[in-house]
Amino acid sequence: MIKYLKEEKLEDLIRDGIHLVDFYADWCGPCKMLGSVLESMDDVSIIKINVDEHSDIAKKYGVMSIPTVIIFKNGVEIHKHVGFLPENEIRDLLKN
Repeated sequence: MIKYLKEEKLEDLIRDGIHLVDFYADWCGPCKMLGSVLESMDDVSIIKINVDEHSDIAKKYGVMSIPTVIIFKNGVEIHKHVGFLPENEIRDLLKN
C-alpha cells in the first residue's frame, strides 16, 4: 500500500508497525525506477515523501540525496539507504 504524504504528520503514520518511507522527487530518474519497484510491493506499508514539497521533513531525517529509503519500526528509524534498490534487497531489509 502506497500513501503519498500530504498534510499528515509523518510521526503519526509511522507510529505503529513497519513502514518504508521513500524520499523522492518527480524529476529524479533513479526515484522513478525505485517508484516502479515499490508499486509492485502491495504487501508493504510505503509512505512516499516528495522532497520538493516537504523539504523540512527531508532535512529533519538527514536526507541529502534521493532516492533515500528509511525503514521505521514503531516510529524508530532502523535502516537508511541512499540510491536505487531492487525489490529483493528491499524485502531482505524489511525481514531483518
